[in-house]
Amino acid sequence: MDLGLSGRVALVTASSGGMGRNIALTLAREGADIVLFARSADKLSELAGTLEGEHGVRALPVTGSILDAGDITRLYATIKETFGRLDVAVFSTGRAPTPLRATLDETERSRWDESYEILLAGIVDLALGAAPLMTENKWGRMITITSASVARPMPHHALSTVFRAGVEAYMQHLSGEVGSAGITVNCVAPALIDAAHREGSGAYSEAQLAARRRMTSLNRLGTQEEVCGVVAFLASVQAGFVTGESIRVDGGMAACLLPAS
Repeated sequence: MDLGLSGRVALVTASSGGMGRNIALTLAREGADIVLFARSADKLSELAGTLEGEHGVRALPVTGSILDAGDITRLYATIKETFGRLDVAVFSTGRAPTPLRATLDETERSRWDESYEILLAGIVDLALGAAPLMTENKWGRMITITSASVARPMPHHALSTVFRAGVEAYMQHLSGEVGSAGITVNCVAPALIDAAHREGSGAYSEAQLAARRRMTSLNRLGTQEEVCGVVAFLASVQAGFVTGESIRVDGGMAACLLPAS
């Protein structure tokens, strides 16, 4: 299926590694020119070379942080100067502070403040910058990566889920206000996705992995490619009548009545 992304300009944030990197690769395979945004200049430069060399698209690395309003302003100014347009914006972020704790054990205000800035405020600033560029073209796709824990809370995830829920509410409101400009606004809410790339405190033990597999009706973890495929569809021409939605990619976790541990 031709997704109609060839020649489109797509921004992917947090694209220096993990899911953001995989989303950028997926959209480049569909022929989209990619704007990469993250804090690691070396990783962005390496990925830009891969996208251009393997997929023949233009790749623009922009180093910066979603926590810095000046960086976000510079990001969109660079996009406009380089491409003159923005068609797709995929907003991925970093994670809440680790280790995650039980809800009543999250007593440090600094951890809540950090999560708010990373998971909610940064997304709002990104959306505010993307909307005018898309409105100029009367076409656009905004896609935010949230979490299926918004629909079914997972143990020790309050620090993340509270602000992911706020993002989904914000995006629903936004979808109703920009639709007349031809812009769709959706969320992709993954959970239980294989994250073998994680190291240190972010890694799961074998026992934790087994418990996570039991939380799905498919008895396995999802793949990065399965999340990226949903993102690519929402970015496509074919998804033009899908807006204000949050699509879960969680192996049935939120829908089935299985124990949460």
